[in-house]
Amino acid sequence: MASQDLFNAAAEILAENDRGTYTVPTKGLYPFQWNWDSCLTALGQQKIDEARAWTEIETLFAHQWPDGMVPHIIFHQHDDGYFPGPTVWKTGRPTDTSGITQPPVAGLVLRLLMRRAKDLGTCTERLRTLLPKVVAWHDWFYRCRDPQGTGVIALLHPWESGRDNSIDWIDALMNVPDDGIDPYVRRDTQHVDASQRPTKAEYDRYLYLVQHFRSLGWDNEKLHDASPFQVVDPGFNAILIRSEEDLAHLADELGMAELAQRLHTRAEKARVALETLWSEEAGQYLCFDRKKGALVDSRSVGGLLPLLAKAGTPERQAQLAERIREWRSKGKFSVPSHDPADPRFESKRYWRGPCWLIVNYLLTLGLADCGQGEVAREVVDDSLAMIETGFAEYYDPISGEALGGGRFTWTAAMILEFLRSPPA
Repeated sequence: MASQDLFNAAAEILAENDRGTYTVPTKGLYPFQWNWDSCLTALGQQKIDEARAWTEIETLFAHQWPDGMVPHIIFHQHDDGYFPGPTVWKTGRPTDTSGITQPPVAGLVLRLLMRRAKDLGTCTERLRTLLPKVVAWHDWFYRCRDPQGTGVIALLHPWESGRDNSIDWIDALMNVPDDGIDPYVRRDTQHVDASQRPTKAEYDRYLYLVQHFRSLGWDNEKLHDASPFQVVDPGFNAILIRSEEDLAHLADELGMAELAQRLHTRAEKARVALETLWSEEAGQYLCFDRKKGALVDSRSVGGLLPLLAKAGTPERQAQLAERIREWRSKGKFSVPSHDPADPRFESKRYWRGPCWLIVNYLLTLGLADCGQGEVAREVVDDSLAMIETGFAEYYDPISGEALGGGRFTWTAAMILEFLRSPPA
């Protein structure tokens, strides 16, 4: 498909899923506003309507909790086509929200929006309002998800990672009970083939965690220590570090030198702590299970995302780039969400193997920053090739088959980013 045709098709999807002040990921399967979906979607929106891109993020942060947490779902209107809905979460917010969060890409996105701003004056004013809110979210992470001050934060629910059913979580989920769960009916498998979605055994444990946290009144000062699931994810932490650095640069540009220094200092501490997740045997970063006190033997794409934070030595960065090529050689497209050599790899099941263009995008940013531009270009080319089968939620890395939801918002937004220019 020609570049202009791709641009027009992507723009059409963004318009189709626009609800005025927020976008839904896709009709039917995901009818509400999701956290990192919205932020990454704003990058695509800026190519069409700069003001609308800022509104997307402002709508998300309008529903920030008083303690600083930004929830992963905002239930703007009733829709019984999705489970679990607000009657399951019961967070008691003025507008219903979930009670957990998602990868903090907002800082990264805001810096990109400012770099490309056309109406610099208006964008600067909107940034001045948003910046303290994003900083408060980061403060919340380090206060509530790293209470021991290690420098890296833990996830308390697999859904927070954005990589819901990753192989990374299998062992840690075994510490989560699967009984005493309220009866439920899933909605996702009514929209998408069940073979492409998380299993019932996983869903039971996902819902146990939601009910457990709900029983604690969603008190974020208590949830970390009370959670049977505590996993330090290198990918999530890399996104947080990158966004922290980007916020620091933005604070500098706004003349907030003291804040900028605080953020730079915290990001550097986190970058040092991230190196404790490096595995020489695996040749990449691995998750750490705080309950067991051990690294998790699971080679997922989360262990490659530290490229985004320019983590590690140039030698380690080169190893991660080589890992991307190695995984691609076992299929046709990059970047699989898990090592295809792992017997647990499933090329069509959600985060057990498929390629996701949003992860490809984040990896291209990191690869380019780490001097691995050639590999970044290969990932972009693969992304543009897969889109020929449709603007899907995710793709089979072996066949390129479109999987999951269709006419997907953030996939369209990432295509607009890939069309913008080669990674640099």
